[in-house]
Amino acid sequence: MNALTDGIRGNRFAILGRAGMDLFADPIGIKSEDADTFQADLGGSSANIGAGLVKLGSQASLITSISDDAIGRFCLKRLQYYGVDTSHIRVVGGEHRMSVAIYESRTEDFQNVIYRNGAVDFQVTEEDMDRVDFSAFSAVLSAGTVFASEPSRSATFRGFEHARKAGLPIIFDIDYRPYSWPSPEVAADVLSRAGEASDLIVGNDEEFGFMAGGLDKGFAKAQELAEKPGRIVIYKMGEKGAVTLADGQEIKTGIYPVDAIKPVGAGDSFMAGLLASIAAGHSLKDSVMRGSACASIVVSKPGCAPAMPTTTQLDAFLSNHPGPTT
Repeated sequence: MNALTDGIRGNRFAILGRAGMDLFADPIGIKSEDADTFQADLGGSSANIGAGLVKLGSQASLITSISDDAIGRFCLKRLQYYGVDTSHIRVVGGEHRMSVAIYESRTEDFQNVIYRNGAVDFQVTEEDMDRVDFSAFSAVLSAGTVFASEPSRSATFRGFEHARKAGLPIIFDIDYRPYSWPSPEVAADVLSRAGEASDLIVGNDEEFGFMAGGLDKGFAKAQELAEKPGRIVIYKMGEKGAVTLADGQEIKTGIYPVDAIKPVGAGDSFMAGLLASIAAGHSLKDSVMRGSACASIVVSKPGCAPAMPTTTQLDAFLSNHPGPTT
């Protein structure tokens, strides 16, 4: 046992990052431009992870800012519906707006149109972080998007400082979205700083490659980050599975093949499944596999937050599925 696994097993997560609204075309298979009905639900990577964690029996609080309008209130109500604590969310007036993602339940010619002009979640301040009692949590989780702009970039690093002082491990989902950043150079620098400050780092091959300055250097970057004692790095490779780097070991795991209806939501669900499974006492390898199963469940259903499985649904999936790839 170490501080990282102890913190995750405490099962009380402070999540830094955005909430948003998802609009997904209905029925399954229809393109957005051909749809006359859209389903609305919670979106945004950090909010999705929070909803996924609570569904799997964890406690999660989202620390962010939302707009003082109907969409902000919609997102707040959906967070509360899923059981995510909203007491650390600040409502911001003016022209800042929630993120909105409009996408489809289809894999061929998949379209995801994201509106992030004047995004309100970038308005989180250092003062917002100073108001949070981090000792009430057992671990802090951040998605990379929150680092893309100020003041939320400095605020998130401030949150990391408070977490360190409270003895909490820091979990980092790289979650690189080029459209949010002023330049790739700034992103690579800032995300690398965030990685260095973190105890558990999760990303895909493209994200690690991006941080390293080339796709062919991504795995070496992950190995380098994993050299710090006590740190865990999970290098995801899509259909090829994942490699978990911990204590000098490389744990290779496969995926659970399903008939996917969309390519989004897998990363958020993986993170929720991974953390909730470690918290429930599963081994690191089994927790990665359970996270992978959660990812498969989510890509096989419409929406992101509503598609996240409960523990009962996850266990049923695992007992009925023929098994992971090797």
